[in-house]
Amino acid sequence: MAAIRLSPASRRLAGVLLLSVVGVEFGGRFLTTVAQGEVELTEFQQSFFRAGHAHAGVLLILGLVCLLYADAADVRGPWGWVTRLGVPVAAILMPAGFFFSAMGDGVTRANGLIVLLYLGGLSLAAGVVSLGIGLLKPADKLAPTGS
Repeated sequence: MAAIRLSPASRRLAGVLLLSVVGVEFGGRFLTTVAQGEVELTEFQQSFFRAGHAHAGVLLILGLVCLLYADAADVRGPWGWVTRLGVPVAAILMPAGFFFSAMGDGVTRANGLIVLLYLGGLSLAAGVVSLGIGLLKPADKLAPTGS
């Protein structure tokens, strides 16, 4: 089994993603206060905040995995950036869509900031599709070294 060496870009992004897990931890602490009845939210807000928290954590982990596969597939150039950033950007936009569209006193419906959720979904799709294509390409069809 060959070791995968991270590119400098992937290594830096992995560091940022790992540090951002602390933010997800704070979100978990907030949800604990909600579950203990210390903070009152509508059922809608509780559902959206839980969904935002779950998406943040799962997408951070998926983003880290995608970095490994992007480097293993040697995806470079503009597609390399789409591949490496698609999922991490989704890890920001999708939870933001859940959180910001449900903020406020007594909110029972999403506001216009729900658009962030859909933008995050597009970013997620772009990232995983470009990575999937990169992984399916034969090694001799990958971008030349200089790109």
